[in-house]
Amino acid sequence: MRATTRRELVQGPAGTIECAVDDPEGAPRGIALVAHPHPLFGGTLDNKVVQTLARAFVELGYSAWRPNFRGVGASGGAHDEGRGEADDLVAVLEHLKAEKPVLAGFSFGAAVQARLSQKVAPERMVLVGLAVQKSAVPAVPANTLLIHGEKDDTVPLAAVLEWALPQDLPVVVVPGADHFFHRRLNVLRAIVTSNWK
Repeated sequence: MRATTRRELVQGPAGTIECAVDDPEGAPRGIALVAHPHPLFGGTLDNKVVQTLARAFVELGYSAWRPNFRGVGASGGAHDEGRGEADDLVAVLEHLKAEKPVLAGFSFGAAVQARLSQKVAPERMVLVGLAVQKSAVPAVPANTLLIHGEKDDTVPLAAVLEWALPQDLPVVVVPGADHFFHRRLNVLRAIVTSNWK
């Protein structure tokens, strides 16, 4: 990403929502909203997987917005187990007047985006290391790109396959990758960019 990441503050239902924003070179083709992993386990908008997703979307021509969830960084409020976090993402999209945004997320953030897709019609979704075990994750659109690490011991691959099965949703498995895609972030980025039109 270019060194032009800027911080924006958006007013949400529980207070300020701090966002990191990265823009492409020309006029953006749309908005990509990227959600971070669980805030109670150190998840922030600076997470490496989240930054990698943002870089991929900037490369694809999107303006990438990475909000901090409630209680993280300069974002107000307290953790709300995904409910209020989805409302906050709606507030960011309304602030941007974004229609048909790309919704992307990692781990807990991916689960929040699945919840958000019940309220917002996305252009497409990218869910990485989807946390299907902690809470009920709703079905997602058929064109969702679902990516998971083969050696993920935080969210076992088998659990994601079981969740995806009734939806006939393919899962892109990254061989040897753990939950955080250590030494596989370049592969993750390439999967996103090569699966886009």
